[in-house]
Amino acid sequence: MQTDQNIVFATLALVLVLFIWGRWRYDLVALFALLLVTITGLVPAPDAFSGFGHPAVITVAAVLILSRALFNSGMVDYIVRLMSKAGENAITQLAVLVSAVTICSGFMNNIGALALFMPVAIRMARKNEVSPSLYLMPLAFGSLLGGLVTQIGTPPNIIISIIRTETEAGMPFRMFDYAPVGAGIALAGVLFIILAGWRLLPKRKGQVSREELFEIDDYITAVRVPKKSTLTGKRIRDLEDATDGDVTVVGHQRGEQKFPAPSRQRTFKENDILIIRANAEDLQELLNATGLKLAESVKSGEEALSSDEITIMEATITRDSVMEGRTAKTLNLRSRYGVNLIGLARQGGRLRSSPDNISFRVGDVLLLQGPVEILQEVLPTLGLLPLVERGLRVGQPPRVVFAVAIFAAALTLAATGTLSIQIAFTAAALVLVLTGFLSLSEIYESVDWPVIVLLGAMIPVSQALETTGGAQLIATSILNISGSAAPWITLTVVLVGTMFLSDLVNNAAAAVLMAPIAISVAGGMGASADPFLISVAVGASCAFLTPIGHQSNTLVMGPGGYKFSDYWRMGLPLEIIIVLVGIPLIMLVWPL
Repeated sequence: MQTDQNIVFATLALVLVLFIWGRWRYDLVALFALLLVTITGLVPAPDAFSGFGHPAVITVAAVLILSRALFNSGMVDYIVRLMSKAGENAITQLAVLVSAVTICSGFMNNIGALALFMPVAIRMARKNEVSPSLYLMPLAFGSLLGGLVTQIGTPPNIIISIIRTETEAGMPFRMFDYAPVGAGIALAGVLFIILAGWRLLPKRKGQVSREELFEIDDYITAVRVPKKSTLTGKRIRDLEDATDGDVTVVGHQRGEQKFPAPSRQRTFKENDILIIRANAEDLQELLNATGLKLAESVKSGEEALSSDEITIMEATITRDSVMEGRTAKTLNLRSRYGVNLIGLARQGGRLRSSPDNISFRVGDVLLLQGPVEILQEVLPTLGLLPLVERGLRVGQPPRVVFAVAIFAAALTLAATGTLSIQIAFTAAALVLVLTGFLSLSEIYESVDWPVIVLLGAMIPVSQALETTGGAQLIATSILNISGSAAPWITLTVVLVGTMFLSDLVNNAAAAVLMAPIAISVAGGMGASADPFLISVAVGASCAFLTPIGHQSNTLVMGPGGYKFSDYWRMGLPLEIIIVLVGIPLIMLVWPL
């Protein structure tokens, strides 16, 4: 048994290091851990992939699908449209935005709720001529707080609910069992953010408008094809390949006609104007090699790069994007996806070097050019989130009513215990597909597959921690440390420990790992497991100290211009408030 415990502890230590390092994505790390505990015999081979059929995994997938249905219905867009009219005062706007995202994230995916409100927040920041950093971190934190309120608000709540069936209670937490504690914590957290939290953020001026952020005129230049040029009749690709520099033709003008984002196969004639994206060195090399002349009287700003069909759009790279770690050249953005990369900004400032050769990071802000329809299709494919206030899809009333009715029916069936949550939500998803409300492609696109793989792989690892006695050993250590102290101190240790773990690793992984330890601690005290499981659920969703603890935090880092160290400024006092409010509420609602 001692050997088995050493193996499982070594595996978990390695997993935590790999999670924090971030070189491998968390689902790959989880699969690696699963293979280790299976090969060493801690998990029987026939049970190695049993986690993928666990009710928690099915429920998380079903909730994500229903979140997509609410998104498609246009119901949430009604709310977003109302939020965009939240007066002129920046603090009033902040209060409305944070409150709205908190409420929405209680019933839909946290990332989905944040993605809806981010463009509105950025537009408000630019209108008020303040840095987006004033709005975005509070918005991200609000999306996490909202997930505390319901069983479907966040994956940790779903995981803990299902794990409760393995305790003396013998049944899962119901839909709104989390609400008395979660709503109290969310209210306290939102009030702190609105009244004081935003004041703790770094006071950065930053560039607030797209023009200031990217300064298009600095690297977009108009050149003229001179008379009797040897280039007359050539294709744009011939011009771009004339030198080894990074040169892209992003516009073509002939007389009064404009052709933004022209094809590389398009030909040009003498006196045509070409809009070139290149740095000063590459531009000079091109002029020397081709004999092109600067067209100084021609506008080369954003108006030359867009038309009714071609648009300029800002987007940020989300976690798990196919672009992460790659460059525009290796992705073949232009030839494969039909879009041009005009500019690249990172942490609130534009990168001056050639954007085509820079490896993308999560949170980078891209300025893209392309046809409207193509951009709308390409953004989700590449894992990009638009940062402009898109046209709101305000659905027709029958469509909104139908989606809300199906969602409400699933909620009611699960809340009353008529059907288990995984059955109720899977049935609702099936109805939406059969009625044509969601397509099969939308079903599969809406599921966060890395999280599904993470859960399916980590559940057997967590079970190995329990069967080897590892969870009991950790629980005994916690009880020895707390000694004869009051029970609320032990409860606080579990809550704070889960918070700390969630700041470093995925919140679902934190819940899976801490749940068996919490149950063992409760057993060692002869107390109910419920308050300890609720503590784990709360702690797993309160990753406010780092940008890596939750995707919401990562998503706002680039557009907000935040640094890694900025998160604890508001996050640390927020976590302290959550502990001070949460522990009394847990003990009141769920007695030991």
